[in-house]
Amino acid sequence: MPNDHDPLPAYLTAWQLANPQLLTQTNTSRIYTATHDSQPVILKLLAAGEVDEQRGALALHHFAGHGAVHLLRADAGAQLLEYASGDELITLVERGADTEATRMIAQVIGQLHSVPQDSPPAGLMPLDRWFADLFTRAAVDQQTNVDSIYVRGAALTRRLLATPRDIRVLHGDIHHRNIRQSARGWLAFDPKGIVGERTYDCANTLCNPPIPELVHNETRLLATAAILADALELDVWRVLAFTYAYACLNASWWLRLGGDDIVQWSLKVATIIEPHLA
Repeated sequence: MPNDHDPLPAYLTAWQLANPQLLTQTNTSRIYTATHDSQPVILKLLAAGEVDEQRGALALHHFAGHGAVHLLRADAGAQLLEYASGDELITLVERGADTEATRMIAQVIGQLHSVPQDSPPAGLMPLDRWFADLFTRAAVDQQTNVDSIYVRGAALTRRLLATPRDIRVLHGDIHHRNIRQSARGWLAFDPKGIVGERTYDCANTLCNPPIPELVHNETRLLATAAILADALELDVWRVLAFTYAYACLNASWWLRLGGDDIVQWSLKVATIIEPHLA
């Protein structure tokens, strides 16, 4: 595909698309709605050198529509996706159906993980590399003899990764805004393309949605973990442990990027969970 200054016209021609409408723009892509054979689709034009989105395409290809939108076409510069045109799952929470939303998330995760794992695609990121920023942050604190939550989070993460259970291709970013209603039911999109213990796919859910009276409510957090563990036949302790690990990782990411609000949000989740991991 030619790498023109604006690649949109070339993709419209090559992939026989019409009626492009800019939906949103992110750090990694420009996202359009379009039509193909009179059917609505999503066209995602990737930023130059974007690798996270490439891993996401590998994961979507692997999921093959099981709990996720179909990847219709892809190359190094763009992806053509099934359009899940309905509401985001967060709308259930906003209507007071938080427990129902959690059960829907468990259902989606179960579908994603139901795909046979005989030969996961090359190019996915293993969990030990995914947690690199947390390990780096912890190492800095250890050098100055600081017993921080990052040090404790990194130590727990290493123990979890040393005893993996049920390795799967993971979505890696399952939460209420990455699942939408479609004609085929609730479908996930925007995966990170990770491979590791399937329990990890519960972690981001427990740090969402961005409603503090829910996420930072200890009773609700523990109940949500129990719902996910029961529905997916997981060890609830490991659900909480991976959520603690992810919260520390997310804080370490945003500590480096300068997002203090997200750092504090994530560390509060970790602080709530930590006593339950004793």
